[in-house]
Amino acid sequence: MGQPVLVKEVESASHPGSFRYETNRPLTGMGHRSFSSAEAATDPDDPADELARRLFALPGVEHVHVYGNVITVDMHKGFRPEGVAETIERLFSHY
Repeated sequence: MGQPVLVKEVESASHPGSFRYETNRPLTGMGHRSFSSAEAATDPDDPADELARRLFALPGVEHVHVYGNVITVDMHKGFRPEGVAETIERLFSHY
């Protein structure tokens, strides 16, 4: 088992359907990573790509952005981020 990832979820007040997740582990260096689909996550060894693939497997995920220890997930209209925090928490437990 890997190191557990702790996650704090914050819903955007100015952008409905956008949720920010702050973690206790950085997932990228100083570069931004942006994904509009699971197919855009092409690096099999990159934690941000792996996380994006897992998040797009959840219903309603429209866009994923990763920068350092912050993950922003935009949901399609009418969807809630069910399972997103848990997916992030489990990333390094099974990665």
